[in-house]
Amino acid sequence: MNKVLFTSESVSEGHPDKVCDKIADSILDACLAQDPSSHVACEVFATTEYILLGGEITTKARVDYEGITRRVLRDIGYTSPEIGIGADTCRIDNRIKEQSPDIARGIEENKSELDMGAGDQGIMFGYATNESSGYMPLAISIAHKLVRTATANRKKGLFLHARPDMKSQVTIDYTDPEHVRIDNVLMSCQHDEYCDLDAFKRYVHDEIMVPVAESFHLNTDFAYLINPTGRFCIGGPMGDTGLTGRKLIVDTYGGAARHGGGAFSGKDPSKVDRSASYYARYIAKNLVAAGAADRLEVQLAYAIGVSHPMSIGITTFGTKHYSDDLVLKAIQTFFDARPGAIIEQFSLRHPSFRYADTTNYGAFGRPDLDLPWEKLDKVDELKAFFAKN
Repeated sequence: MNKVLFTSESVSEGHPDKVCDKIADSILDACLAQDPSSHVACEVFATTEYILLGGEITTKARVDYEGITRRVLRDIGYTSPEIGIGADTCRIDNRIKEQSPDIARGIEENKSELDMGAGDQGIMFGYATNESSGYMPLAISIAHKLVRTATANRKKGLFLHARPDMKSQVTIDYTDPEHVRIDNVLMSCQHDEYCDLDAFKRYVHDEIMVPVAESFHLNTDFAYLINPTGRFCIGGPMGDTGLTGRKLIVDTYGGAARHGGGAFSGKDPSKVDRSASYYARYIAKNLVAAGAADRLEVQLAYAIGVSHPMSIGITTFGTKHYSDDLVLKAIQTFFDARPGAIIEQFSLRHPSFRYADTTNYGAFGRPDLDLPWEKLDKVDELKAFFAKN
């Protein structure tokens, strides 16, 4: 019998694309902290000893773009060109401009806050599954925890000779649905030029892979690979160029669900690429927790300048416990997917909300963060609705 396998990957905060995402989200946070009405669409490009800032920002805030960029690099651990990029030595080129007035008009003109229009057209997907306690697919959840644990240990000084750039990949074996297993695990971790590679790999297996598998109550006899090319000294923007928005599947569901195509990082919540993706996850998670289906995907579609979604769709992958019509009626009854309503419900413009906290290790199913779109506050109402109908 052929195995039924599914694989997802994650990357650490030191991955060059994630460096760019973190800079963009940190700039967004700085703008919103001073001016909650800021409109931000920030893009970042990174290569050897060079960072390019671009995009459109309209704000009353006074933002030190270069200072934020250098602080993010330093916090990640990129303190010299030899490691990947130097926080204090790299060149930073700021090409940020103001947002197009045509876009601003579609969002704000003659509209109340709740009825503000979507910042762009687009399709967004949200997904939830009951295969894990966080209502997330197992493969991406484990992959995230691997690089999150490795990074935390590096910063604590426990993961000796490790550098910031890391990747993980996890394959789950679903052949026996009653006994799901980890089939194989791959990690690539950047390291110092001179280190004991055998000891380095033993640490990755014994102190990262095995404890993470045990934390999910899964098997530890999986096959594994660590740094399969042998050496991984050159990483970060020196090893590969970085760009905002290139880790869409890492940011969401690891390929277990569809993705609308719009990235999250560097975008204020008027951009439905971000806020409506959060809300679609919120809808899907509450519905699965309420027993509507074992797996459920929600699609929201918007037009620029229009507040209400153009369409709402669901997919239940043959796992539904109620009709599609009834589930859609529940969505229309209990969820308000207007961008302004999403922003208000989740407090997405509040100065205390930090988008940079969501940049790495996925925006969903985060046990380490108290995220508003992860709350299960509609479950009781939904259960009562399904029971009556």
